[in-house]
Amino acid sequence: MLRLTVLSRSYCHLCEDLVAALEQFRGRCPSAMEVAVVDIDAHPALEARWGDKVPVLLDGETEICHYFFDADALSAHLAGVSPAQTGGE
Repeated sequence: MLRLTVLSRSYCHLCEDLVAALEQFRGRCPSAMEVAVVDIDAHPALEARWGDKVPVLLDGETEICHYFFDADALSAHLAGVSPAQTGGE
């Protein structure tokens, strides 16, 4: 299963939009994926690294997109990720 992370802020409308678009994509995607939403304001190290770049969609340390959901970027990323990298078979 692919485990993605959205770095977010509680007061960020772009963050809400990205998460909503990601959920729509996830509903149409044949790949199993888990999404964790992390408020960077609760994590000083993340805030120091990502700052104003949120929202950010990550697969581990790999940035897929930021500010706005990019379905093409996520699709390309999914096409390049092997099952071994996602914990699958």
